Amino acid sequence: MTDQNSAALLAGIPLPAVLIDTQHIARVINPLAVELFGAGLEGRHYITALRQPILLDCVERCRENTRETRAKFVKTTTTHETIFEVVCRPVEMTEGQGVLLTFQDISSFEEAGQMRRDFVANVSHELRTPLTALAGFIETLRGSAKNDSVARERFLGIMDQEAARMNRLVRDLLSLSRVESQERIRPDVQLDIASVIEAVIVALRPLAEASDVRVAFDMPTEPIHLTGDSDQLQQVFSNLIENSIKYGKKGGVVTITLACVGFEPSLRCPAVLATVSDEGDGIKSHHLPRLTERFYRVDGHRSRELGGTGLGLAIVKHIVNRHRGRLRIQSDEGKGSQFIVILPIS
Repeated sequence: MTDQNSAALLAGIPLPAVLIDTQHIARVINPLAVELFGAGLEGRHYITALRQPILLDCVERCRENTRETRAKFVKTTTTHETIFEVVCRPVEMTEGQGVLLTFQDISSFEEAGQMRRDFVANVSHELRTPLTALAGFIETLRGSAKNDSVARERFLGIMDQEAARMNRLVRDLLSLSRVESQERIRPDVQLDIASVIEAVIVALRPLAEASDVRVAFDMPTEPIHLTGDSDQLQQVFSNLIENSIKYGKKGGVVTITLACVGFEPSLRCPAVLATVSDEGDGIKSHHLPRLTERFYRVDGHRSRELGGTGLGLAIVKHIVNRHRGRLRIQSDEGKGSQFIVILPIS
């Protein structure tokens, strides 16, 4: 096969590819590989063309063993890091045996694997703390505090709180799993979004009264109908309003507003904007992009004290995604926060 034919063949491969001949020369480098390594490398010894020790070792193993070898290659730029799986295969050429290198971008798979590992580590950490506390109190109640009624009552109260914390975590994990499994299934029931929010406010009224917080919601005069899952949307607004009550200003107001727009650019269709606002301390700007990550907390200690699991906004995000909507979070330090749920009207 001529160099021209080889170049045409490698150009059709949808991966960066480099062909090394029997003289150790980078004979052909396809356009995607040129983007990866730069121009002007054809005709040079593969050591000076590739330069990376990991790639050079992979080529050497392939040449020595005359069989496929693999390696991971990390390409770092000023903005991001890309991970490639490099495959070296021996190929027959006119003058003998050469080596073909291909580079497949596996960054998304690596990130998914890291996310799974982080998730397991976070769940283990969240469960380990209450389990350790329970085990310690049980041991104490069996020993030194066995006949101490005052200590027994105090320890049992703490144990009840820790057990409730684990129960909330397991409940939210199951809810997150269920929501993720349904994310691609579109709801098909017409509902009045104002009635959904009103039901949530009624359910949270005891919490608001206990926190000395007033929840303000002016019901629209006309129903606002959209296609959705009533239970899941109740979960969305329950999480958002409960967070605003807990983290808002004591003695303050949590305000819920509804607004319809004829055209929402982010959805490219008519939409309803449901905004939950509080008068709390606000959230620093560097926290905002990460608020919907699993187990991410702005103030971990305070969140745990208030019964938070770190999964509420992650659940909200997945439910909003299922409804083809958007979640926007705006906040200024000292001026409170606004959580805006944008849902298409259809």
